[in-house]
Amino acid sequence: MSSSSRGPGAGARRRRTRCRRCRACVRTECGDCHFCRDMKKFGGPGRMKQSCLLRQCTAPVLPHTAVCLLCGEAGKEDTVEGEEEKFGLSLMECTICNEIVHPGCLKMGKAEGVINAEIPNCWECPRCTQEGRTSKVKGGRERHLKKKPKPPLASAEGPAVPSPSPQREKLERFKRMCQLLERVPDTSSSSSDSDSDSDSSGTSLSEDEAPGEARNGRRPARGSSGEKENRGGRRAVRPGSGGPLLSWPLGPAPPPRPPQLERHVVRPPPRSPEPDTLPLAAGSDHPLPRAAWLRVFQHLGPRELCICMRVCRTWSRWCYDKRLWPRMDLSRRKSLTPPMLSGVVRRQPRALDLSWTGVSKKQLMWLLNRLQGLQELVLSGCSWLSVSALGSAPLPALRLLDLRWIEDVKDSQLRELLLPPPDTKPGQTESRGRLQGVAELRLAGLELTDASLRLLLRHAPQLSALDLSHCAHVGDPSVHLLTAPTSPLRETLVHLNLAGCHRLTDHCLPLFRRCPRLRRLDLRSCRQLSPEACARLAAAGPPGPFRCPEEKLLLKDS
Repeated sequence: MSSSSRGPGAGARRRRTRCRRCRACVRTECGDCHFCRDMKKFGGPGRMKQSCLLRQCTAPVLPHTAVCLLCGEAGKEDTVEGEEEKFGLSLMECTICNEIVHPGCLKMGKAEGVINAEIPNCWECPRCTQEGRTSKVKGGRERHLKKKPKPPLASAEGPAVPSPSPQREKLERFKRMCQLLERVPDTSSSSSDSDSDSDSSGTSLSEDEAPGEARNGRRPARGSSGEKENRGGRRAVRPGSGGPLLSWPLGPAPPPRPPQLERHVVRPPPRSPEPDTLPLAAGSDHPLPRAAWLRVFQHLGPRELCICMRVCRTWSRWCYDKRLWPRMDLSRRKSLTPPMLSGVVRRQPRALDLSWTGVSKKQLMWLLNRLQGLQELVLSGCSWLSVSALGSAPLPALRLLDLRWIEDVKDSQLRELLLPPPDTKPGQTESRGRLQGVAELRLAGLELTDASLRLLLRHAPQLSALDLSHCAHVGDPSVHLLTAPTSPLRETLVHLNLAGCHRLTDHCLPLFRRCPRLRRLDLRSCRQLSPEACARLAAAGPPGPFRCPEEKLLLKDS
């Protein structure tokens, strides 16, 4: 019974699915390979539709819709207990003819198939094995199935020697040709008298006689450099002593290399200065100068500015002024395209909001290296894989950093962010951290421990506003660290948000009196804090009393 008589699709390969049990299937995406960078969740366009390279299943299984080609039923190995019976009722896919059958449905006598031990439900069916058929596609099919090459068949005369590949034969021929051209012929006892007198055992190829010179009895000069060639472009080579001369064809000589030019950095030409006046169609200039136009543009929003940029080329250049773009909001964007990133860099904003976006680490690093005047950066809701770009980007002017609700942040990752860069100059005694000049830091919803708070007090001493709301590990010892006599935040802290920290108790409230400049203290949603204790703190306060517009919210008028 041929495959064509079994119905349509008898020889079509079925696409396998994940096993969902191997080590590659249960791990998460790496976020660094080219397939991950293409995913929309990592800020890519999402065109390849491929899984992560580290999540390639090592044992793909047949789809649940696969049925036997002969009986039309699915695998029934779960209904029996014996190994032989399970094998006879399980579906097996042939790597040669791609047919999916039950081994028990085949009636091939004593012929047996070759089972692939690396991939489940994969074999070479008895029919293909008996007929001596091999895989049709040598490149992709065998590599996909990880099929092992068959050992060479033994003949009656002896074991068969496997034939080398064409690339191997080509390499061997090239080696033999090089050895033949560069070999030094040895002196043999069978050589003629003329050869033994004229040639010695150490004579090189450059000193051999050319075919035309041997007839005239002339010899080449001993001091000549290079190899003698005849008019026909052939060179005489003596492969062995006493053997005939062989003429070897040579290809054309390679052209001489051009002289190497001196390498230097090619910098782009400086940008032309922006026009101070607006040219009109009549040839004259508008009476309002550029400074007056910019004052008008400062009252417009981002949407109106983009409309003005379409009016003329002069307005388009004026609307790129960084004074018109003090803040850019790209929050809630599924993906950031290269034109969007180029537009952000061209406008040079002082505040950039990238919260809850799919920005990748490469994109964020590209942005931060080109926004040296950035003062406020909001990255709440992003993944730590992209936020880790802060560890390698210089931010000298940063004053506000928002890292609220970032997933999978541990003490080791916060240490990497807070510690000074490792590439400090030798002999430098004072190392500054990356957040040395930050005045406001928002860390709500992170798994912040006391070890991270100690690093924060050491490497961010100028904080005036700190948000630690909904941090599950913040308790009374954390408040003691913030208000200790050795803490630099004791004198600089103005706003402190501890809302939702359920480990705080009434015993930590008197510690806040150590902060003389404290103007706002948010203790809402703290379960173990009583309203009476908060009211007593508001009445006593640090230097002056607080007012309570809401329960457990303490404010002081400046």
